[in-house]
Amino acid sequence: MQKLFRTSILVGVFAASLGAVPATVSAQETESQKAVLVTGASSGIGLKITEVLASKGYFVYAGARKPEDLAALNEIENVESIRLDVTVQEDIDAAVARITEAGRGLHGVVNNAGVAVFSPMNETPEKDIDFVFDVNVYGPYRVNKAFAPLLVANKGRTTTIGSISGFVSGARGGTYSMSKFAVEAYTDALAAEMAESGVLVSVIEPGGFKSEIRRKVVLHAMGKDPEKPGQLTAEEQAQLDERLTRFADLKEPDAVAEATLHALFDEQPRLRYMVTPDQEEAEITIRTVLTRVAQLNADQPFSYSLEALQEMLAEAVAAQ
Repeated sequence: MQKLFRTSILVGVFAASLGAVPATVSAQETESQKAVLVTGASSGIGLKITEVLASKGYFVYAGARKPEDLAALNEIENVESIRLDVTVQEDIDAAVARITEAGRGLHGVVNNAGVAVFSPMNETPEKDIDFVFDVNVYGPYRVNKAFAPLLVANKGRTTTIGSISGFVSGARGGTYSMSKFAVEAYTDALAAEMAESGVLVSVIEPGGFKSEIRRKVVLHAMGKDPEKPGQLTAEEQAQLDERLTRFADLKEPDAVAEATLHALFDEQPRLRYMVTPDQEEAEITIRTVLTRVAQLNADQPFSYSLEALQEMLAEAVAAQ
């Protein structure tokens, strides 16, 4: 189980600021070219999603923070970088204005920006919990709320990159899992509320894929500011390298990008997409969910028999 929590951390960024130089419009662009906003697009899952969408001919507004990342994103055909801090309403409002003025409309939003903190619950400072929720929970809430008029006008899509940690939690992973459990509830509510307007909502739950966020998590555990760690001593660098070697063989997040593509453009997108790199993580997640069902059902006045539960499960599977 501990292996799962070491490997099921999402890619994310510690968000962004205002302005950026627009990329040159590619020759592929037409009036019908659908546009998508991707937050946290500078690395890992966000960058992979940006690259896949752009390669398919969609226009991507790619949110990032650092000037060098913004410049690099602008070099990708069909991509325009945009500085966006999902924790700052003024930045989000500026992004809405800029995308509105561009005149392409907006087909979809991919809420990918995310952060993580891993420590025992009774030792986690409240400011760390606030930090994680500000990005992972309030971030998608702010972005979706701000861009809702554009999405409604285009009967578009919005998806959030959650995690299998939205179903599985454990020692030291509580803060991160709390935020991802919240994303699951938020998705259910938003999907029901936006259905009448024609906007489709989904959440994608990756397992353990390659991610720059792991480096940031390790630096935080070492007492360093992940964004400004400063000059590491030889001992600190060796400690960082040793901790990161365990993640060296993780798979690239190609499957996560493909699931996002399906959620954004398939005629019948799913509400949830679990995407794990191996059978082990998939089984742990499903067994955890089923165990929770068994715990809810146990020793209460209205318990269901095993046969009744199996029938419910069969009906739920058939509905998918």
